[in-house]
Amino acid sequence: MYMTKIVYITGCLGFIGSYVTRECLNKGWYVKGIDKITYAAQPNLLEEFNKYEKFSFEQKDICDLDRLIECDYFINTAAESHVDNSIRKSEEFLHSNINGVYNILELLKQYSKKEGGICPVLLHFSTDEVYGDIDTGEHIETDILKPSNPYSATKAAADQLILAWARTYNIPYIIVRPTNNYGIGQYVEKLIPKTCKFLTVGRKIPLHNDGTPVRNWLHANDTAKGVIKIIESEIKNEIFNIAGGFEQSNIITVEKIISNYIGHLPGNYKEKYLDFSVQRPGQDIRYALNDNKLRSLGWKPEVNFDSVIGKIVEYYKKNFIW
Repeated sequence: MYMTKIVYITGCLGFIGSYVTRECLNKGWYVKGIDKITYAAQPNLLEEFNKYEKFSFEQKDICDLDRLIECDYFINTAAESHVDNSIRKSEEFLHSNINGVYNILELLKQYSKKEGGICPVLLHFSTDEVYGDIDTGEHIETDILKPSNPYSATKAAADQLILAWARTYNIPYIIVRPTNNYGIGQYVEKLIPKTCKFLTVGRKIPLHNDGTPVRNWLHANDTAKGVIKIIESEIKNEIFNIAGGFEQSNIITVEKIISNYIGHLPGNYKEKYLDFSVQRPGQDIRYALNDNKLRSLGWKPEVNFDSVIGKIVEYYKKNFIW
């Protein structure tokens, strides 16, 4: 017998969180959305989500959550996620990415102690950055974590907390480690929307380390579908990479954005549009994930980067984000 799922989604107004929320609502599940509504949130999405009878919302910091309704999954996408911000000041990253996860784990622990209580599964969004970089080959889920910056260090710490609470308190979990996500709705500090903004205001686009770092790119909708596939499999206590296998250097990504923004790639684009003076401390040269474990469940990416980047660039060209 099929039962409608009840899920919490923290960070439901954030970039990836909003795609996961939309996917769960379209499945007909009950969704309790939680969001602190920071600078990167999209509060306008509440108009869309509130049209679903099975959606309810609470504005709250995950560090301040003090009770749970009965649910099947607690999906945590809430996080501070921008590396440069973490390098400048890491306190908020410790607060959200470590203390927030600790609070969630403690809530789940108490929930499981209730009479007849069955602990919900914590589905936590980690990141490919917890592995550190890799010159050749791909990281698998059992590789040692070697984070390179304050952001990825806080995410790795959260992963370790979850594994420890799972062993000590029998908290069921799924950890997903997605690669670079892209799509409409991403805040302007990230590479694609930031490049579009700088083109709009006529400023040179800062490219760390001459644009040589290589990143895997996956559309947020494919990431959300991967999460649904994992939930529907009813697998517990596992870690899944979510990648898709499409990688390119940052300078190639920016070249494609410029080409779509102005209609062609000028021969002098490097001198006219790019700023190579920026060096990120602790820069990871290449991320690469093996996602065969997730593919074995029947998942595969559906969105092709080159087919949709033009539409995404056009969106950010028409919608200026402060």
